[in-house]
Amino acid sequence: MSKPIEKLKKQLIEISEVVNAFRSEAVQVKVVDKLLDAMIEFERGDAEGYEFLSKKASKNKTTDNESYNSTAGRKKPGATKVLNQLLTTDFFKKSHSISAIAEYCKEHYDSDFKTSELSGILLKLAKENKLKRQRNNDNNRFEYIGIY
Repeated sequence: MSKPIEKLKKQLIEISEVVNAFRSEAVQVKVVDKLLDAMIEFERGDAEGYEFLSKKASKNKTTDNESYNSTAGRKKPGATKVLNQLLTTDFFKKSHSISAIAEYCKEHYDSDFKTSELSGILLKLAKENKLKRQRNNDNNRFEYIGIY
């Protein structure tokens, strides 16, 4: 095989573990597509903004507007964990829309979730009879309220 193909093969092997971590095949394809585009741009010499592909780039590199503190290594809790924590509070005594839940998580848990990240988890909690899902007649959107 030619040298560029061998290099590409080696790079694909290196990223395969990360790509395979995504369950959705559509997401896997998008990730690989983006990475291949980035590698092509990097190889052309238009590497500005693609420092992460260079092995010389430091993993702990900071930019001018970005600083790391001692808590930078700690991972924020995911949407499932935050929603399960909310179930243990009084939050769901009143019904809330997905956007209101996302806003509450942003304010009180410093977790900026998209509504699409929360919707599947909320639906699962409703199916597990931990929450009740009901449609709001005013705006025709779903709201979630606790089952006590």
